[in-house]
Amino acid sequence: MTGPAIGPAEASALAQDVLDEVETAVVGKRAALTLVLSAIVAGGHVLLEDFPGLGKTLAARSFAQALGLDFKRAQFTPDLLPADLTGSFIYDQRQAEFQFRPGPLFTGLLLADEINRTPPKTQAALLEAMQERQITVEGETFHLTPPFHVLATANPIEYEGTYPLPEAQLDRFLLRVDFGYPQADEEWEVLRRRLGRGREEQRLRQVIDADGLLGIQRAVETVTVDADVGRYCVALAAATRSHHHTLVGSSPRGGLALMLVARAYAVIAGRDYVTPEDVKAVAVPALAHRITIRPELWMSEITGRSVVASVLGHVPAPAARERIR
Repeated sequence: MTGPAIGPAEASALAQDVLDEVETAVVGKRAALTLVLSAIVAGGHVLLEDFPGLGKTLAARSFAQALGLDFKRAQFTPDLLPADLTGSFIYDQRQAEFQFRPGPLFTGLLLADEINRTPPKTQAALLEAMQERQITVEGETFHLTPPFHVLATANPIEYEGTYPLPEAQLDRFLLRVDFGYPQADEEWEVLRRRLGRGREEQRLRQVIDADGLLGIQRAVETVTVDADVGRYCVALAAATRSHHHTLVGSSPRGGLALMLVARAYAVIAGRDYVTPEDVKAVAVPALAHRITIRPELWMSEITGRSVVASVLGHVPAPAARERIR
């Protein structure tokens, strides 16, 4: 990872500035936006699963503008092919040779819109790029230049003609986040700002650039995790496996994701150490999508989210130890 070294205080100030800028477009969703930025700062990808019209696409575009990243959008449809994402070799008649034409994966931030509407083969091409940060086309490997992040959206209410992501592929997303409906005052603020702009599109101020983001990501690696807090992450992930509502609980990758995002969350909060409260704040979006509920409970209101909430209530948290500076 390259980029200038950034101290925790400067990293926090920049991150808060990014959130302030994004919140001018996505109104009243500071907590959800903080989670999305935490995943990006931790170097991961986010699945935005929520009802239509709640700002998922707007949030992705806004983060790309505020972070100074190249932005591309891929609309996932049933006829989308892997080559439509990765790119392909095209024959150049003037040069009398095949040349590679890169696809939308070659960007800083990719919006994978409605990822559950495309067949598994195309989903796998995206998820391979997310995990390996590279693609292979006709035997030739192309590396994706960092930073590279994917914000994927999925509609949780329409299942006809969709291809839901299996649990093993969901596990590749660092977080799954939902925005939820705004309050009445927040919804009116959205309308008021639209009237004030006099146009549909919004253009946000660029706060940092790609090197700045890489610098913040380097700052995350300086965040200290005490052994008792690390063991708390392990205990939470393990508890999801033994919970009486789960068929399959979180893998060790879930515990690792919990710790990584908690470190990024601490950086955004201006600290160079993780507290149990950081872990609790990111536990549901980090673990809930890694849990499979028992089949006999599918028609009930029990979800991965409720399992994680139950686990948080039963697993004892270590006492927070404030550090003396």
